[in-house]
Amino acid sequence: MNSLHRFRRIKWHNALVALLLFAALPVVLRCWPHEPLRAWFPSSTAVYDADGRLLRLTLASDDRYRLWVPLEDMSPAFVDGVLLHEDRWFRWHPGVSAWGLVRGAWVTYARHGSRQGGSTITMQLARLIWHLDTRSPRGKLVQAMHAVQLEARYSKHDILEAYLNAAPYGRNVEGVGAASLAYFGKAPARLSLPEALTLAVIPQDPSRGLPGDVNGSAVIGTALKASRDRLFSRWITKHPADANAGPLFDLPLRLRPLSRLPFEAPHFVEQVLAERRLDGDDDMRITTTLDLGLQHSLERQVRQYVQRSGDRGIRNAAAILIDTRDMGVKAMVGSADYFDSSIFGQVNGTQAKRSPGSTLKPFIYALGFDQGLLHPETVLRDVPSAFGPYTPENFDGHFLGPVTATQALVRSRNIPAVQIAARLANPNLYQFLHDAGVSRMASEKHYGLALVLGGGEVTMQELGGLYAMLANRGELRPLRTLAAQPRTKGTRMLSEEASFMVMDMLRQNPRPDDAVAAQPSRLPLYWKTGTSWSFRDAWTAGSFGPYVLVVWIGNFDGSGNPAFVGVDAAAPLFFRIADALRAERPGLAEPIRRNPPNLRRVPICLASGELPNAWCPQVGSTWFIPGKSPIRVSNIHRPVVVDKDSGKPACPPYDPERTRTEVYEYWPSDLARVFAQAGMARRTPPPLPDCQGGGQLAGDPPKITSPLKGSTYQIRVSRLGSERITFAATTDAGSRTLYWFADDAYLGSVASGQPLMWAPERTGRFLIRVVDDHGRTDSRDLTIGAVE
Repeated sequence: MNSLHRFRRIKWHNALVALLLFAALPVVLRCWPHEPLRAWFPSSTAVYDADGRLLRLTLASDDRYRLWVPLEDMSPAFVDGVLLHEDRWFRWHPGVSAWGLVRGAWVTYARHGSRQGGSTITMQLARLIWHLDTRSPRGKLVQAMHAVQLEARYSKHDILEAYLNAAPYGRNVEGVGAASLAYFGKAPARLSLPEALTLAVIPQDPSRGLPGDVNGSAVIGTALKASRDRLFSRWITKHPADANAGPLFDLPLRLRPLSRLPFEAPHFVEQVLAERRLDGDDDMRITTTLDLGLQHSLERQVRQYVQRSGDRGIRNAAAILIDTRDMGVKAMVGSADYFDSSIFGQVNGTQAKRSPGSTLKPFIYALGFDQGLLHPETVLRDVPSAFGPYTPENFDGHFLGPVTATQALVRSRNIPAVQIAARLANPNLYQFLHDAGVSRMASEKHYGLALVLGGGEVTMQELGGLYAMLANRGELRPLRTLAAQPRTKGTRMLSEEASFMVMDMLRQNPRPDDAVAAQPSRLPLYWKTGTSWSFRDAWTAGSFGPYVLVVWIGNFDGSGNPAFVGVDAAAPLFFRIADALRAERPGLAEPIRRNPPNLRRVPICLASGELPNAWCPQVGSTWFIPGKSPIRVSNIHRPVVVDKDSGKPACPPYDPERTRTEVYEYWPSDLARVFAQAGMARRTPPPLPDCQGGGQLAGDPPKITSPLKGSTYQIRVSRLGSERITFAATTDAGSRTLYWFADDAYLGSVASGQPLMWAPERTGRFLIRVVDDHGRTDSRDLTIGAVE
């Protein structure tokens, strides 16, 4: 008896342990490491603009539209509708419904009715995951076993979420996330009751999910509507409060065809997706900085402009709009037509490296302001000039003579810009662009001073970032394409004062369309054009309100066209876009920015750009950085005491009865020569007399213009003594002769304004000096090297 009792206790103990193990099995299986159900289904990516408007829904890696949405982000009406329609006992059965299988078998085989599977939601998910053939009893058994396996390893929440994200919705649309976007253009959480119940019944017969085209309107078919209405009848038995929604179900329900899925801002979206792949980001929802309204406006203006300019050979254009407040890209048009293969329309022109022409000139002037070389009214020389072997010319082939820095920038004169660039140091233009992040630059020697006039290459996005830096008072900040990207403080590249002065200069650039320019505008425009060599690229870059806009006209194959001139081809499109945005957004205003603290206005003589002396006839004013901007008293206008009888300069002491004072303009020799060539008469100042003890005002010393300061010339050994170097200098109007020296060796004399040619016979370092006939002098170092 004791043995039998012991045996019975052991038997019941083992049974209890087995029962506990069986009960704990689901918990053990769920705690055991396993892949989340989401990993079974590759996802699409939904790209949105800054206001949540869909730009594109991409295909998943298996060529399906499938966008994973958490169960909590789905419409409760949709979730309840699916359960009511497909599996009312989902939350209680173990993955398989015996009653459902028996009922399905009876209808399908015994009564020979229409096929009914009797599958639970878990069984349907198993079929989708393992791609099961469930049309046979054996297939159903395998499906049921996998369903039990899923129930053992995953929670009901996870299983329902996975099914709703994988259920078929016609063609290659799967899951409610993709279906609600594709058919209704909204997220699953925002579905109305008729929309939610429509999507709830589609998976039972996915072919009904395809919208029918009736009189041009995509509306649901009769069969789908009938199925949805039957579900609604069952719905109101459980939710009587929704009975008053019945009239909504009588209205036509339109579904968007898949062919009309949004395909907005294609170049921008593809750039965002490419950057996402590089970063390894797998976020399925991407919110960008793009403004779809601004995007449509730019696309419309580019398309219309290209259509109207076809007779000039303009077939392609690109444009980018940047918000300077947060550096977000608000609109991007990479080509005139993304789908036009004849212009390589799928190329993103905003990322292409192109010669920028003169669009970099504002930064040369800004660097010159910061390095104390000039101020906005400094008078520069637009005269024939040589910079070593480099002899640039102006676009129009003419020279203006004396021109202010503002006029030189606004009128895009090449010679003054190169003159300033040649004097820049720490940083020069090359170093500035390199520090600003301009990519794929060759060596500095490769460009030389040609970089000033577009000898290098930049992208539209890089150029837009540089102009945004000007608008942001010298702070360079990276462009943003994603709303989640942080807004960085930025790196200071220019002083506030230099940036402000350049922007003020660009504001004075007159519009090419005079009729519109005559109309007053509360919103100033700051802009600059550029034209590359061989007329391959026409540019206009600038800012208005809070935006920076860069426009490019050209051909992606690099072919030129004489019509590709910045002011003629790109500027009209720039102003069309600016005017359209100002009209569409009347409240558009420039961000409030305070004036830089270290900036003053000073009077200047308009002829010289220097402080006016007592004889300056016209006085103006300019911006000035105390302690940095160059300033001195002007000596262009000088008094000369003339003998009344001879008309020649007199020597002191002066007799008021026999002398009079006349004011002459003493222009340097290079500018005087330009005046003469242009037929602009100037009174030649008389030669100053050799008065004992001095007397009349002294002039300026000569200034060497060639060779450049710190130059090194490389000469072949075989050509030493025969290859010549040009020496040139500008002189005061009172000078007549220049004497040149290499170290202490006299090289020769020339008339003022004329060059001297020197053929060095040896290599080494030389001190080159020039002395005029008044004893005034200038000098600089020159190195001569030899190559075989």
